[in-house]
Amino acid sequence: MKKLIETLKNIWSVEDLRVRILFTLAFAAIYRFGSYIVLPGIDPNTAQAVMEQQANGNGLLNLLSMFSGGAFTHASIFALGIMPYISASIVIQLLCVAVPYFQKMQREGESGRRKINQYTRFLTIIILLVQGPAYLANLKAQYQTALPLDNWLSFLITGTVILAAGSMFVLWLGERITDKGIGNGVSLIIMLGIIARLPQAFFQELAHRLNNMTGGGLVMFLIEIIVLFAVVNIAILLVQGTRKIPVQYAKRVVGNQAVGGARQYIPLKVFAANVMPIIFAQALMFIPGILSRFIAGEASAVTIAFNNPQGLWYNLLSAVLIIAFTFFYTAITLNPVQMAEDMKRNNGFIPGVKPGKETADYIDTVMSRITAPGSLILAFIAIMPVFARMFDVSPEFSGFFGGTSLLILVGVVLDTLQQIESHLMMRHYDGLLSSGRIHGRSGMSAY
Repeated sequence: MKKLIETLKNIWSVEDLRVRILFTLAFAAIYRFGSYIVLPGIDPNTAQAVMEQQANGNGLLNLLSMFSGGAFTHASIFALGIMPYISASIVIQLLCVAVPYFQKMQREGESGRRKINQYTRFLTIIILLVQGPAYLANLKAQYQTALPLDNWLSFLITGTVILAAGSMFVLWLGERITDKGIGNGVSLIIMLGIIARLPQAFFQELAHRLNNMTGGGLVMFLIEIIVLFAVVNIAILLVQGTRKIPVQYAKRVVGNQAVGGARQYIPLKVFAANVMPIIFAQALMFIPGILSRFIAGEASAVTIAFNNPQGLWYNLLSAVLIIAFTFFYTAITLNPVQMAEDMKRNNGFIPGVKPGKETADYIDTVMSRITAPGSLILAFIAIMPVFARMFDVSPEFSGFFGGTSLLILVGVVLDTLQQIESHLMMRHYDGLLSSGRIHGRSGMSAY
C-alpha cells in the first residue's frame, strides 16, 4: 500500500502525465454525460424498457448496448456509439488484405495511414446513415407510443442526423483522448461503456444474494468475488501470453564498422485475434435462429434451441464459430510469407531454419500450434457467463465473468498501465508494478 501511494504521488508530480490524466477524465465525463441525453421527442422510460427487453434476448443488441455503456437502451444521442467506426475499421482491414489498392496504401507509411483513416471515416458515415434509420424503425415497430408518429418522416431524418452526429462526436472524443490523454481513445471509450455497468451490476447481485438466503446468501456472493478475481487473473495471463521466435541478424560491414548481429524475437500472441472472433460470432448468431424459423416453424424445438442464449445448442454453435473465426482472423492479420520476406530482406534468419519458404512454413506451423489452444480457451471464456448463470448469478453481473467485456477490460487496462509506466520510466520513477514493467505487452487495442 505504501508503494502504491508513492507511485500515485509520482504520477501526480509528472506534469505532462497529470495533464493527460485530467484530459482523459474530462473527456470521459463528457461521454458519460452525453449517454444520458435522450433523442428529442422520445419517451425515455418506454424506449429504455423496450430496448432492454430486446437486448436481453439478442446477443448482437446486447453487445451494442454494452459497447455504448447503456446509451443504446436509453435511446441516447450516443446510442450508436463507437460500433459503426469499429465496423468500418474491420471492413477496411479486410480490404487491406484482399484489395491491392489498399495493400499499396498500407505500405506507404504515414501518408497511407492517413488515407486509410479518411476512407474509414467515410465508410463510418455510410454505416451510420443505414444504422440510424434502422435503430429508429426498430423502436417504432416494437413500441410506437415511444415515438412522435404525427410527423414520422421528419423525425426519422432529424433523428438519423442526430445519431450520426453523436457517433462522430464520440469518435472525435476518442481521437482527442489518444492525442491529449492516455492510450488508445477508442478502446478507452469502449472500456468506459463496459465499466459503467459494473457498479449497478455489483450492487444488484449483492442485493439478490442478501434477499435469497437459501441460495447461499453473503457467503455465495464472496465466493463469486473470489472466482471473478481468479478469472480476471487467468485472463491477464492469457492476454499477455506470447510465443517468442528468435531471429538472428547477420553482421555486415558499413564503412569501417561491423553492424548487425543482434538477436531479436518475433512475439506471437496466443490471443492474436483479440476479441474479434467473439464479436463476429455474436453478430452471426441470429442467422441460425432465422433459418430455423423458416425451416421448422416459429414454435419448434429447433427454433427455440437456437434462439436461447442460455441453451446448449446456441452456445455450442457460438463456440464453433469463435474457433473458426479465430483461425480466420489470425490468418488475415498475420502473414507468414510477408514476415519471412521482410526478415530475409533485412538479413535476418531463424536459427536452424532456412530463409524463404521454410521460414514461412515454420512461422505458420508455430502460429497454428498456439492458435489452436488459444481458440479453445477463447471459446471457453466467451461462454463462461452462461456457466455463471447456472449458479444463479444475475444476468448483468454474469457478463463480467467472461466474454467480450472481460477481455476488453483486461486488454485496455493493461494498455493504460503500460502508457502510465512509460511516462514514469522516462522520468526515472518506478512503475505501478514491482518489476517496473508489464511483461509480454506490446500494445493491444479492443478491436
